[in-house]
Amino acid sequence: MKARLLVIDDAAEESKIMATYLKNSGYDIISASTIASGSVVLDNQKIDLILCNLAISNAGTIKLLKRAKTEFNIPFIVISDVSLASDVVTALHLGADDYLVKPIIDLIILEHSIKRNLDQVRLEQENQTYREHLESANKELTIRLEELNLDQQAGRQIQLKMLPQPLISPQLNITHTIKPSLILSGDFLDYFPLNKQHYGFYLADVAGHGASSAFVTVLLKNLTYRLKRNLNRGSSHDLFHPVKVLERINQELLDTGCSKHLTIVYCVLNLETMKLNYSIGGHLPMPILYANGHASYLEGKGMPVGLFQSAQYNAYEMTLPAEFTLSIFSDGVLELLPQASLALKEEYLLRLIEQTSANHEAIISELSLNTDESFPDDVALVSVSGV
Repeated sequence: MKARLLVIDDAAEESKIMATYLKNSGYDIISASTIASGSVVLDNQKIDLILCNLAISNAGTIKLLKRAKTEFNIPFIVISDVSLASDVVTALHLGADDYLVKPIIDLIILEHSIKRNLDQVRLEQENQTYREHLESANKELTIRLEELNLDQQAGRQIQLKMLPQPLISPQLNITHTIKPSLILSGDFLDYFPLNKQHYGFYLADVAGHGASSAFVTVLLKNLTYRLKRNLNRGSSHDLFHPVKVLERINQELLDTGCSKHLTIVYCVLNLETMKLNYSIGGHLPMPILYANGHASYLEGKGMPVGLFQSAQYNAYEMTLPAEFTLSIFSDGVLELLPQASLALKEEYLLRLIEQTSANHEAIISELSLNTDESFPDDVALVSVSGV
């Protein structure tokens, strides 16, 4: 679309020459012989640039210049036969975008000034449009982030509601701590009675962070709820068999197609015989048993859960002493430790368990998990103690 120029010039011959040249250069020209007639055009038509071939000392010129800048933000080029420095300064001070002195021997100079000022306006308009778009996008983003934060806070409350209350009984105490790296946690745990003498408990660490990982924790809670319901109905006893539990979780994760996997330790403790049955699904570090002042890792290995259709898991069994503490960490704890290798980190955890006598609160304090600091990964600890 052609740029429309308003040429205000009381010299008819000069105006005609200028208008003809600018038309040939591709501009749409509207001519006015007085400031008054130019003002009427300005009020009724869209003008892209004004050429005023009148002295800046003219009161009408000054008034029109001010209106062009304040009301319409239109470039204003003054053309005058006065070359006094004071007039140039006055024109520029009032907002004129250029000041050309007659006679203009080569009209290319005028055309260059027009093009430069139109380009400047176009650039300013593009920048303004971009700023408005950016402000709108930032406002929308702020709203969405607030909504996301509220959603995540609500999700966090749901996760907290899904976690069990600490268990205190004459034979068994279980407590836990979870510190998410984000609002939502990919670590999850649960413990529950299977009957009068059997307890089941597990710690799972879902790969990744945030909402997608937190979704899998809901799936885990739902699965264990269904398995407990089946157990109460007598239709399934899978919760007594750690391998079957891991196989069920593995299959359900694959069936969802959510492309999420996890590591897990699932255990069943018989309080009469003190037999501990467990299975490992790719979990590190291994659970640490503390008894008689000595800490050691449980044996076992297994594939991560939710990755392979043909994954196989092993059953492990051991007899625990009457007094013991089993400390199960998620792998986020390894991210907190400064040691250079996994072997050194695992050795540190053994020493920590022995130094604190596997006391849950003391461990949390030593690892600074009782602060509001952010952590590179979700960190969880389940402490199971025979008393």
